[in-house]
Amino acid sequence: MNRQRAQEISESPIMANVTYNNQPIYIQHVDEQNGTARIYPLDQPENEQEVSLNELREELH
Repeated sequence: MNRQRAQEISESPIMANVTYNNQPIYIQHVDEQNGTARIYPLDQPENEQEVSLNELREELH
């Protein structure tokens, strides 16, 4: 996923369908300099992690 789109998703009040390892996630924050995002699985908000933007996928329906 590109940085700009990840940033738009993280700032939007509308939930986007984004996955990490085929698991639906929420993007909390995007670190543009490092190309990473702070995420957590929708069903496990306590399980925060920092991942590469390249590993995030937006599912378009």
